[in-house]
Amino acid sequence: MSRLKLAIQYSLSDGIPVRSTYVALVVGTILNLINQGDALFGAMSINWTKIVLTYFVPYAVSTYGAVSYRLARPQE
Repeated sequence: MSRLKLAIQYSLSDGIPVRSTYVALVVGTILNLINQGDALFGAMSINWTKIVLTYFVPYAVSTYGAVSYRLARPQE
């Protein structure tokens, strides 16, 4: 199996999506409060692109870390 197909398979299995979602929710919420607290509490307008990216980036980083670990492990 090609390395790309294996990486995609890993990214969708073994609870990686669930763990990455939890990480994204916690980290993304903290970062949004820090970066857009004024907008979220009504003093400024909300930048929805920044909000989406602030959740997407921790999800992607967490998934990348888990997949790269799985790819580096010797195959069983």
